[in-house]
Amino acid sequence: MKMGSKAAEPDNHGIVSEARRKYDPEETKRNILDVATQEFSAMGLTGARVDAIAERTNTTKRMLYYYFGSKEGLYEAVLDKVYGDIRALEQDLHIDELDPREGLRKLVEFTFDYHDKHRDFVRLVNIENIHGAKYIEQMKTFKSRNASVVRTIEDLLGRGVAAGQFRSDVDAIDLHLMISSLCFHRVANRHTFGAAFGRDPSHPRLRARHRAMIVDAILRFVKQEN
Repeated sequence: MKMGSKAAEPDNHGIVSEARRKYDPEETKRNILDVATQEFSAMGLTGARVDAIAERTNTTKRMLYYYFGSKEGLYEAVLDKVYGDIRALEQDLHIDELDPREGLRKLVEFTFDYHDKHRDFVRLVNIENIHGAKYIEQMKTFKSRNASVVRTIEDLLGRGVAAGQFRSDVDAIDLHLMISSLCFHRVANRHTFGAAFGRDPSHPRLRARHRAMIVDAILRFVKQEN
């Protein structure tokens, strides 16, 4: 009986630990940002509803405003997160350790794959362009955060020129524009492109072909002609 009674006693430490885990502020903020990313990418800033985000995260509007200040503040936090995610993953590629041609190939392949998989990111970029970049221009760390990819490309180009692999007149920001444009367009414009030409450029059966085509185009563009 004593053993049975002891086994029936509540584990107060376990309850407290579970409560702390469940209501961990950082975890709650991450969950809110994940759901808000989906809501803003689907509905835009104007159409997104804070009530819907609160309901899906089992929180309240009051808590969302406590963490992010306003609907616009939450939107800015989402933009900061999605840009931060792609920039952090680019740095994890360790391209500076690779041969310039292989490093550039890896960067283009990563950019293609990221846009293909993270369509919320593509939609959010489109939405912010509709707003004339009003919100990202207010973010103090936005330019410095995105400078990392330009430094990566500058390093690739410099090493490629020194190795006789790349031409010397390619601008790093221009090359970033070219890579982003080719990878972004096939996802961002897939509906209008499909309506015009009867072919969805983001269709899985075209993926490998387009990936190889874009990599080849970029490598040919930077190649040093003998």
